[in-house]
Amino acid sequence: MLISTQDFFQTVVENKKNEVEKLKAIGMTMLGMLADAAPKPLDFLERLRCDGSIPIVAEIKRSAPSWTSYRKKLDIETVAKAYQYNGAAAISVLTDSPFFGGSIDDLTAVRCQVTIPVLRKDFIVSVEQLYEARAAHADAVLLILAILDDDEISRLYKTALDLRMTPLLEVHDAYEAQRALKLNPRLIGINNRNLKTLQVNLDVSERLRKIIPEDITVVAESGVASVDDIQRLLSAGINAFLIGTALVKSADPGKTLSSFVNVRRV
Repeated sequence: MLISTQDFFQTVVENKKNEVEKLKAIGMTMLGMLADAAPKPLDFLERLRCDGSIPIVAEIKRSAPSWTSYRKKLDIETVAKAYQYNGAAAISVLTDSPFFGGSIDDLTAVRCQVTIPVLRKDFIVSVEQLYEARAAHADAVLLILAILDDDEISRLYKTALDLRMTPLLEVHDAYEAQRALKLNPRLIGINNRNLKTLQVNLDVSERLRKIIPEDITVVAESGVASVDDIQRLLSAGINAFLIGTALVKSADPGKTLSSFVNVRRV
């Protein structure tokens, strides 16, 4: 599904609200019980702050709006194990179905294969989705400021923490970065993708890193596709990287990941 229009996020959010209605039918009592029964989350942030190799959150996704076709036969369990073996700090699993071909079952399958933290990457708009993530044993969740107002992001951020998951606050511009900083976060993701055109530009990470305090761990997202990209953003103060397309489209995702993890700091 190729989408490049300005209303992409609006379309996604409307679809997500329909999914939330199905979750509400399960009921918060049941979701709460399932979340409480899940094992203690792993420390996602600690993994990104480890010294040594480059911290890479290696992503599993079956498709993307910017791709021309689905990668339907992706063996996610094999890829997840290859990611861990080749040094991933954590794994991101894209669970959106209509636009990315994923599901919450993908996250559960990955969690069963690895012992490193797993992030649920989706368009989170309700607390029910957070409980669903914890019930599926997610250790961290992505929260996208572009689709949430201040009250929503505050409520979801607090709920994620209450569930002992690590929230990764995603920002796209300086305004969103300032909104995120009001929550006193320890972790922020900078998405290099333009929301209107879906094009990527690494300048976004370089520019926004300057206005985020140094003690906050910053993850560069989207468009990181080479050793040169990683070295460039390390020089700009980026601490970690979330990389998907360059890995899953690689002939050997594990080998490609290894080349990124072992980038020499200059």
